[in-house]
Amino acid sequence: MDLLAAFIDIVLHLDTHLLALTQQYGVWVYGILFLIIYCETGLVITPFLPGDSLLFVAGALCGMGALQLEWLVPLLVLAAFSGDNTNYWVGRLVGLQLLNRANPRLIKREHLDKTQAFYETYGGKTVLLARFLPIIRTFAPFVAGIGMMRYRMFVLYSALGSMAWITSFSVGGYLFGNIPMVKSNLTLITLGIIFISLLPALREFIRHRKSS
Repeated sequence: MDLLAAFIDIVLHLDTHLLALTQQYGVWVYGILFLIIYCETGLVITPFLPGDSLLFVAGALCGMGALQLEWLVPLLVLAAFSGDNTNYWVGRLVGLQLLNRANPRLIKREHLDKTQAFYETYGGKTVLLARFLPIIRTFAPFVAGIGMMRYRMFVLYSALGSMAWITSFSVGGYLFGNIPMVKSNLTLITLGIIFISLLPALREFIRHRKSS
């Protein structure tokens, strides 16, 4: 419970914690951000890590001068693209075996089913579109690997999606994160981003409950 409480506190006060990490670790904070984005994208057991909100807050810190946008964006694009590719090859090489052996608490079958349904609707573009949907973006490359999606097509959509996702949220934070009204309510803005990001999943959950 203490670990869960600590995680919730980090998510709710992401701006404060990220600023403190920047002040404490200096340039090494880029490595921490790289690792978080890589894991959130590349490991099917970590879809709970902050993504959209982390990028917005990091962009806002760039606007404050605590981080450098010209370093942040390329590095995190590389992190997202690398995570995608790791997840794709895990799915392609050992995906089915992993699903059969994994603890259902770590890899939830319903998340996989939702991602497969998303694929049926949007096809290959899922890899790009899923970038803007929490949980689905973690499972999309994994499902692409299991489904033997052509690697050349996967790399194209993954690169485009990585650049669009990282750039839009980071630059958005850079441009708007330090407007006085936004800056004084950054925690609320962060929660709003998280809520908006989860709306598609919430809508799908409600639809599923009604159909049941």
